[in-house]
Amino acid sequence: MSWWTIDETHDPARKSWVESANGHSDFPVQNLPYGVFAPAGEAPRIGVAIGDQILDLAACAERGLLPPNVADVCLDDTLNRLLALPIKPRGELRRTISDLLTRTSFRGSLSDAIYPAAECTLHLPARIGDYTDFYVGIHHANNIGRQFRPDNPLLPNYKYVPIGYHGRASSVRPSGEPLVRPKGQRKPPEADTPLFGPSVRLDYELELGVWIGPGNELGDPIAISEAAEHIGGFCLLNDWSARDFQAWEYQPLGPFLAKNFHSTVSSWLVTPEALAPFRLAQPPRPEGDPAPLAYLADVDDQTHGALALTLEVWLSTAKMRDEGLDPVRLSTGPASSMYWTVQQIVTHHASNGCNLQPGDLLGTGTISAPAREGFGSLMELSEGGKRTIELPGGETRTFLEDGDEITLKASAEAPGRATIGFGECRARVLPARS
Repeated sequence: MSWWTIDETHDPARKSWVESANGHSDFPVQNLPYGVFAPAGEAPRIGVAIGDQILDLAACAERGLLPPNVADVCLDDTLNRLLALPIKPRGELRRTISDLLTRTSFRGSLSDAIYPAAECTLHLPARIGDYTDFYVGIHHANNIGRQFRPDNPLLPNYKYVPIGYHGRASSVRPSGEPLVRPKGQRKPPEADTPLFGPSVRLDYELELGVWIGPGNELGDPIAISEAAEHIGGFCLLNDWSARDFQAWEYQPLGPFLAKNFHSTVSSWLVTPEALAPFRLAQPPRPEGDPAPLAYLADVDDQTHGALALTLEVWLSTAKMRDEGLDPVRLSTGPASSMYWTVQQIVTHHASNGCNLQPGDLLGTGTISAPAREGFGSLMELSEGGKRTIELPGGETRTFLEDGDEITLKASAEAPGRATIGFGECRARVLPARS
């Protein structure tokens, strides 16, 4: 059994007795993402998004409705132990939940285990032991590189190594929690010495987040042919960036305060099983590019390693909200615009014997499409601050201002399949603290 097996849970004709799920753009019964939620005044517990409702998985476990070999982990207040499950019991749990939500005989017995999502608080899905951000968006890497090295945007290692750096797990926050504008050092070109203060070039980054499932022991690498078995789920990730801090501090050791102040993830963990119908061939490398080294080369990964996801970025300013204007879409493009697959970054991360653990988070790095309408950051859209972006109501932007709210969205579509989505990855910028 593999997580990309397509079964009855993916049937587009399958309907739920939770009426709002039928035709829901994000959470139809074909999705069934996991999260951690708390009804008003109650403790957090594990739930499943279904339409505009949440199924209390802990209540299902307490009533003996879940497979005995997985019921215990569904009583936790994080997804870490659920993520650690092997593929077979994970599939059994998915099929059971699908049956609970489609068989009308369960409507009455589960009516008190269904909560309106709008009345609940969503928490981080897992306790994050470590967070690593990669740089696999080839078009983003080229666009940023050209701003600093017009004749040679990519460094020589890019096409051999999935480039990554260790971020800060403690500052990862769920969708909806605002971020405070960071302070740090920046050195404007006209200044003789650096300045300290709030960032004036605050940016978002459109990324996919990858939740690690079963881990590996310290010293034991993960083979590329087995990497998919170590992926527990996916989310949207906004790895906010202070571009002015980054330009000053990134040499010689890479990002630091420019990146570790806040990262936002969508609250629902979309399982690999839910994404099974949406696997794609990895885009071929340009002619003349080197083939991946042997430890990163796998025929199945190249044939099915990409995902048919459409990504979007939306912006709402304080003025737009005051005037009743709808958010404006800044960009849209495919998630397949990645030079390395998710399985390759998992394998590379563990290739030196690094131990990955259930609940660890990996970021793909900014995903940009080849054309401007698919650029995944303001650094690209504004060409490093040289080009203003026109907004409704007469406003313009080059980078984010206080009160701006960024929302990332993603949807998976394939012929003959029900569309599923990731929910929102949203946060609003608050002023720097004195």
